[in-house]
Order: sequence, then C-alpha cells, then structure tokens
Amino acid sequence: MKNVLVLISNPALPTLDTSHVEQATEALRAEGAMVGTVDWLAPGLACDLPFEGTAGEISLPAVDAVVVPALGRRKKLLVADMESTIIENEMLDELADFLGLREKIAGITARAMNGEIDFAGALKERVGLLKGLPVTKLDEAAQRIRYTPGGATLVATMKTHGAFCALVSGGFTYFTSMVRANLGFDLDAANVLRHDGQKLAGDVEPPILGKEAKLANLDRLCGERRIAVGEALTVGDGANDLPMLQAAGLGVAFHAKPAVAAQVAARITHGDLTALLYLQGYRRSEFVERTDP
Repeated sequence: MKNVLVLISNPALPTLDTSHVEQATEALRAEGAMVGTVDWLAPGLACDLPFEGTAGEISLPAVDAVVVPALGRRKKLLVADMESTIIENEMLDELADFLGLREKIAGITARAMNGEIDFAGALKERVGLLKGLPVTKLDEAAQRIRYTPGGATLVATMKTHGAFCALVSGGFTYFTSMVRANLGFDLDAANVLRHDGQKLAGDVEPPILGKEAKLANLDRLCGERRIAVGEALTVGDGANDLPMLQAAGLGVAFHAKPAVAAQVAARITHGDLTALLYLQGYRRSEFVERTDP
C-alpha cells in the first residue's frame, strides 16, 4: 500500500492500544481508504497502519497520528533545529535571566517563533539587550541546558544506519558546538556572538542565520551528499524553521508553535524525539539506545 498512518504515543506515558488502532481504521475507512493490517513498531508506543487512498485529519487522545508515504521512509540526512527542539531551552532567554530581562526577551522570542515579527530583527533586538553581559555567563547558561528526551537515540540510530546529522540553529555557536559534541551530530551551524573576551558586544557576526540560511544549509548538505531533498528529514518548532520543514521529504513540526504546526503536515505534539525514528519505519528493536545528557 502506498501510504502509512503512523500512531505514536509518549514513551513516558505509553498509552497506544488496539482501541486507538480501531478508531484510526474507522476514520480512514470513512474517507474511503482501504486499510491493511496493523504492524507494531513498539508495543504500546508506536505502530504502522498501511492504507490505500486519502486520509483526513485524524485526532486521537494523547497519540500522534502522522501520514507518510510507504516508499523512501528512511532518510539519509537529518537537519535539526536546536532550541525548543533538540534542547528544551531558548538560550537567549537563559542569558537574559542574568540581567533580569527574561520576561521581556522571552516575549520577543515567542513572537518571533510564532512568525509574528521578523526573525532577524528580533534577534538583533534581543542580542542588543545583552550588551555588556560578562562572557563567563555563557558557561553558566550552558549548565542550564535541558536535552529533549530521545535526542541522543535519534542521532545515534540514524548515524548507525548511514545518515548524516546536522544541527542548524538560529541561536549561537557557543551552545550548538556543545550540543553537537554531546549528542554526536556531524555538523553544527549557528550565529556567532561578538565579544571582546570579557563582555558581549551586543551583536552577532553577519550574516544572520535565519530561515533562508536554514533552507540553504539543507540544500547545500543535500548537494554535498548527492541526495535529493526528498531523502532529507528536517525538524523544528519555530517560524524560522518553516522553509526547511516544507522543503524536505519529511519535515516534522515538533511541539511547534501554533502558526507553524498549522502549515506542516507531519506534527509531533505528544511523543519525544524518538517519534522521528518511528516515522521512518524504525522498530524499537533497531534503535541504538543512548542516554540523553
């Protein structure tokens, strides 16, 4: 069959059972689809439901339901956003906390990530507010990083199966280099904070890495690896991720802002980052299990 409906629950609260499969099957048949036999990728966590035809929006309690083509599911390239995706933090907000500006900067961050204001302008405004912050605070902020569950296993599994994994962020190289090393990404790209060795200058090295640069990195990496963009998987949560999410063979809006989720077909709102493996058809027994930092 040409299509697969993948059902995924949160590993921390595994709730997927036959009742969900029955509901999904009924929803597909109501759309006129022919439905095949369920294939469990991980009991209680994830399953494939192959079908022929079309599928409307399928909503199940505490379960992600994503339709993917049956062919070409396993991707050869992962391009991932970092903040609020691979890690749970927004690092600009963490830095702002040292100046008592978290609430102000977090508000600007939220509007930028939801696409309400221009990303580059928002970045310049927020970084400008950090002028004079001691460079030593970068280390303190790094100690606050909280890794999103499943990230280490996602990267290890894809790399073991031959994929190239890149971390492309609108944040800062100071943090992406650490996350890349800790999770095993092959490459990282981000903005460079200017400083004199003592204090932040309040700006970044041009050009700013925003949505256009994320898409350009996806295209460049596909070209370097001589693969089609359809063989790539991208994941992110914010408006600056949209172009790369919409261009890739599989673009996943991960716990995304509403304006972003509304424009991306593949959405994960309950599962952790291992959901991206199930979407590619990996069985739990094929995972290269790693403990998140």
